[in-house]
Amino acid sequence: MSAIKVTQVRSAIGSKPKQRGTLRALGLGRIGRSNVLPDRAEIRGMIARVPHLVEVSPAGDAQNHSEDA
Repeated sequence: MSAIKVTQVRSAIGSKPKQRGTLRALGLGRIGRSNVLPDRAEIRGMIARVPHLVEVSPAGDAQNHSEDA
């Protein structure tokens, strides 16, 4: 299964509580923090809720685990 790397690039300060919860569910919470997640419809839907706060890139052959920057 393919994977994607999701990186938080903007602060969640001032965002709605549901958006902050979505960031936490994606395994993010601080600017610069990244997480490698499976490329599934559920994850893509969560990313669609916060596209202005995150950056998505292909993970390549990285393992499915958190990567703190």
